[in-house]
Amino acid sequence: MELAGRGIRVNSVCPGSIETDITAGPGFESDDVQAYVRSIPMQRRGSADEVAKVIAFLAGADSAYITGVDLLVDGGTAAGVYTPKRQTLEA
Repeated sequence: MELAGRGIRVNSVCPGSIETDITAGPGFESDDVQAYVRSIPMQRRGSADEVAKVIAFLAGADSAYITGVDLLVDGGTAAGVYTPKRQTLEA
């Protein structure tokens, strides 16, 4: 906070699970991974573009009075545990 008086704002962006070429590739289609994605309250991974827009906002004039925050871009994951409707597993 000592930098705020000099007009220097310090914030961070904390992305959650983001869709990338890697997460779209082999090894990321397992039932466990899909169950994790369904556990995200928004039921999907975020995009790099969504994270970039948050960064652009924090770097711009519209956020001139924002400093000292960690902004979560995680589809609501950190807000609490989300348990989607249970699916019946057949043996």
